[in-house]
Amino acid sequence: MLTPADDYPLHQTPAPLAFASGERNFYDRFFFNGYAPDGSVFFAVALGVYPQLNIMDASFCLLIDGKQHNWRASKHMLGDRLNLNVGPISVEILEPMHRVRITVADAQSALSATLEATARHDAIEEPRFTRHNGPRLFMDYTRATQNVSWQGAISFDGTSVDVAAWHGTRDRSWGIRPIGESDPQPGVPAMVPQFYWLWTPINFDTHVLFCHTNDDGEGSPWNRRAVLQNLENGALQHYEQFGLNVGYHADTRRVATLDLDLKSADGAMHHVHMQAHAPAFYMQGLGYTHPEWGHGNNQGELKTAYDVIDLEGAEAALRQGSMHHLHIQAPTTVSLETGEGNFTGRGVIEQLFIGPHAPSGFEDLLDRIVA
Repeated sequence: MLTPADDYPLHQTPAPLAFASGERNFYDRFFFNGYAPDGSVFFAVALGVYPQLNIMDASFCLLIDGKQHNWRASKHMLGDRLNLNVGPISVEILEPMHRVRITVADAQSALSATLEATARHDAIEEPRFTRHNGPRLFMDYTRATQNVSWQGAISFDGTSVDVAAWHGTRDRSWGIRPIGESDPQPGVPAMVPQFYWLWTPINFDTHVLFCHTNDDGEGSPWNRRAVLQNLENGALQHYEQFGLNVGYHADTRRVATLDLDLKSADGAMHHVHMQAHAPAFYMQGLGYTHPEWGHGNNQGELKTAYDVIDLEGAEAALRQGSMHHLHIQAPTTVSLETGEGNFTGRGVIEQLFIGPHAPSGFEDLLDRIVA
């Protein structure tokens, strides 16, 4: 099973690179987003590699004029993990961990895009995510995250959008998490599904900020970190403990505000206030929680698809129990107060809340979601 990847000195086992590990849920994934300075346009890109399933899939999403347009593609990758072209979507690594080019060309829907992401700083390695459901391994992966500046343009339906100097975020994650078809035999004893996830990459002109938390049902974090970097002098602070206060829209699980209190090693205090805005970006456009285009699902030798989410109706669908509208990234404006001054920025609050979370008052699987 030799492929072009075997000419690179990157082997981790005695086997060819086509073989990742003995774990069928092994994955390797790219994610990108970008947004206009005024929040009027948002786009996102993802490409996933699933070596044990021999599948690669990709998606490109454009949120504009009240609608979210989703282009999806999947292929049998035949062991070649370096051929990062899936239907109309391709990813090209120009400088590893620094510069990446994304090309999208779908003649049928009159979409074309050539986008280049340039890192604003060195990648941040998040703490390793390892979680079991009872004795069964649920996830075990690493993610490296960077904020980026964009160049290029998107053309669609007679409109051209120049993304020059837009900001956004990219990440690379790899390891184990559920992919493809669900396990036909559930674990015992039966457990109420529980997952509480917040992720907030933020861009300022002179700073970058990252904060995430995974909490259990009692509200105790099992993976939490905040990172603040001054891009002018390179000063970098990691915070494993910090004040976090989440405000929700009434009678929902949707985040309205998020406040952080960060205390540096020298005792300096920083306060962050985040305000979420509509419309949200639905992560199902990238395959998350999607019933048909979930990550690693077998769509055949090569398949492409295009669909549109009406943003006005999406939240109503969620209130009626549509789980694939649960995972979102909400556009966010941010204020940062430090001893150096006050700064304003923009980013996203990504959220996925399933099951109980005592500090939030969530008691079962979907309370405060289904009307």
